Amino acid sequence: MKENEEIIGICRKSRTNQNIERQVRNILNKYPNARIIKITCSGAKVIGYKDFEKVIKEVKENKKNKNYKLVFDSASRMSRDSEGGCELYEDLFNHNVSIEFLKEPQINTDVFRKTLNNQIELQAKTGNEATDKLINTVIQALNDYTIALAKEQIKKVFDEAETELKNIHQRTSEGLLTAKLNGKRVGTPKGTKLTTKKSIEAKEIIIKHYKVFGNGTLNATETMKLAGIDKNTFYKYKRELLEEQATNIEDTI
Repeated sequence: MKENEEIIGICRKSRTNQNIERQVRNILNKYPNARIIKITCSGAKVIGYKDFEKVIKEVKENKKNKNYKLVFDSASRMSRDSEGGCELYEDLFNHNVSIEFLKEPQINTDVFRKTLNNQIELQAKTGNEATDKLINTVIQALNDYTIALAKEQIKKVFDEAETELKNIHQRTSEGLLTAKLNGKRVGTPKGTKLTTKKSIEAKEIIIKHYKVFGNGTLNATETMKLAGIDKNTFYKYKRELLEEQATNIEDTI
């Protein structure tokens, strides 16, 4: 690590039911002290993107005078499209922010910066103006070619990442269509209740402490805070618990 360097791991998933922990684990395996930012992009809803924007602003302004490095598991986790990825890459590079892709190290900013530093800085001085101009033009052309080649390599990686994402979505759509045509149920049946460890624990807290259910003394807001759930989730669980109680009463009649 560079002196005064801060590592920030950026993890992104495209669906709320996807597991993001693999990305987190891969980054922390290499950088155990990395600060982790998690983003979920689900259709029009983006969770955690404001945190990402804050980080981008922080590293670009660099008020703390640090050497920032953003680490992604792969290029596809930086941007959903090639054009956006290339623009963000160039913007961060121009602000001296390092970027590392664990799966595509060939386009890390350190590699690109090394390419820039290896440019030919020779200026021809043969005494003949025409000869000097020709040689310097060739040197500049070689430097421009080297930079263009490096940029093309970066764009190629983002293009491939975008194509792979599109292919995954296409295969998923085709698989769902095939399942429907074969008469298979796709998705969760309407009215199905998803039971998780978190929901079980939260419902136990609601039954025990929420005053609506008998022995509890807490109001709705206090119960939400104790259970660690938001308002919508609380009232969803409350409704399900009341329905379960009603069903149990009917069964005993």
